[in-house]
Amino acid sequence: MSFSSKPLKRAQSLHEQTYQTLRNAILSGELAVGARLVETQLAEHLAVSRTPIREAIRQLQRENLVTTDGNGALRVAQFTIADAVQLYDCRMALEQLSVAEACRHASESQLAQLELVVQRAEKTQGQQLHQLTHYQLLHMDYEFHRLLAESSANAWLVQILDQVFDKMALLRLRTLEHNPEVLEIRSEHRRIYQAICDRDPVTATAAIQAHLMASKERVIQEIQQLDTVGEG
Repeated sequence: MSFSSKPLKRAQSLHEQTYQTLRNAILSGELAVGARLVETQLAEHLAVSRTPIREAIRQLQRENLVTTDGNGALRVAQFTIADAVQLYDCRMALEQLSVAEACRHASESQLAQLELVVQRAEKTQGQQLHQLTHYQLLHMDYEFHRLLAESSANAWLVQILDQVFDKMALLRLRTLEHNPEVLEIRSEHRRIYQAICDRDPVTATAAIQAHLMASKERVIQEIQQLDTVGEG
């Protein structure tokens, strides 16, 4: 067991703390995609009984972040090309609404936040890109898309997208390990941001669609290469 942990605070729900600790370890890549989860090892690592571990894993299974393999072993979920296609299709439908509404409702403060995120991403080029952890790269991407959703002024849209983003994190972690360049968070984000600044929903929806289509193609190509290597 290799992921980091801190002593759990007994004043809080052990189940909630255990769930959050395991969830964060999965979404950060500390618990790798496909890694086997053994209740006894997890309980020992976190210094808790197996009961909160079991409850947390059940919740993670309901969120499709943990699955059971053909032998009945619990593992961190690993998504297929078919999963990637469906997740991207969901994002395309939801995020076109997100940017169109952001054009209408984004505040000056939200636009300023978006600008900072875009600028930070634009500074990650060449060697610097490879110095960042996969989690840091994904967080910059997530931060941008989450801010877009928040700028839509639609709380339900934010909540639904968060569920999709969690699954996407596992999908992207696997491909980033093979090729960090698969994540484009510079020029494509800039075009989306500029359209929102211009309050132009037609250009914004076209930009987000092009961005997600390109990302979808890059991710699928990487998964195909990984699957080919795995079969070799």
